Amino acid sequence: MKDEPIIEIKNLHKSFGKNKVLRGINLTVEKGEDLVILGRSGSGKSVTIKCLVGLMESDKGQMKVFGTDITKLNYKQLNAIRLRIGFMFQSGALYDSMSVRDNLAFTLKHHTPHLSDDEVEKQIVEALDSVGLSDAIDQMPSELSGGMIKRIGLARTLIINPEIILYDEPTAGLDTITAREISELILSVQKKYKTTSIIITHDIACAKMTGNRIMILKDGVINAEGTYLELENSQDEWVRSFFI
Repeated sequence: MKDEPIIEIKNLHKSFGKNKVLRGINLTVEKGEDLVILGRSGSGKSVTIKCLVGLMESDKGQMKVFGTDITKLNYKQLNAIRLRIGFMFQSGALYDSMSVRDNLAFTLKHHTPHLSDDEVEKQIVEALDSVGLSDAIDQMPSELSGGMIKRIGLARTLIINPEIILYDEPTAGLDTITAREISELILSVQKKYKTTSIIITHDIACAKMTGNRIMILKDGVINAEGTYLELENSQDEWVRSFFI
């Protein structure tokens, strides 16, 4: 018997005023899968995952995470689900006034307040080591490059030991080499931590490297789905335009 998908979205709708961004999204993500969602700017990629973690409220539809429909949960119940999900923001979203150590400690203590100072320090070092930035522990965000900020953002996500990671444009604003390093890091994280991921991107190189499966959003619905090779060779000219 096949296991239930770890994420299942049915008929998801979201509008902002008269602007209908999501017009009936349907998708499933299996445990251990890296699903890439591609789409032009404004197609609703980021809105989809923000609804999934309750950062935005959907207008209509069902969103099941770990088998539970999160649209029917109260705040406390939703928070219990959120503790199992990591969200890597496009900007890195670090607190400018805090060192790297304090940024990670803040997140860890919020999720697991019972930890001793020694345990907190140990987990910070491990998370930074996982992204190859142990030496940056005492640096401030203003001292970091764009690629380093993305890595620290990922370390802060990993420190809560999430079962699902949602990546919002993880390679945006990076040069080609750094973007490739981040894509490789996403793969190594999935392998090491056995996470399930949704990767929102318009970077086709990132999609090719990281995605077991790719979905393409157009006009608020899933327009195409398949492997990189299948979509690259699609009969649909619009779909193929992503891969040129």
